[in-house]
Amino acid sequence: MIHTYNYASVSKALQELKELGFVYDFNVNDSEFKSNPHDFEIVHIYRYEGDSNPDDEATVYGIRSKSMQDKKGVFVSGFAANSESASARFLIGLSIKSRRGL
Repeated sequence: MIHTYNYASVSKALQELKELGFVYDFNVNDSEFKSNPHDFEIVHIYRYEGDSNPDDEATVYGIRSKSMQDKKGVFVSGFAANSESASARFLIGLSIKSRRGL
């Protein structure tokens, strides 16, 4: 089952995911899930909403490899118009665990 949480800050979400073993940085190393999307799934989603500015909104994704269970990492995506990257758009193609009934 996918877990979605709201946190006061992105750093709190990243800290909790780190404690759960999500230590790989997919923002820096995005070629793996871009070239093998079928091998990865989103298992946690953390949303951060800024108090006054919509540009402060962000989502932290906890991503896990299906074939290498010890490969778990994070991807942080902002909501500002200029923050959408090819990798953030590519996340749409990853499976979300609860959508498939796993």
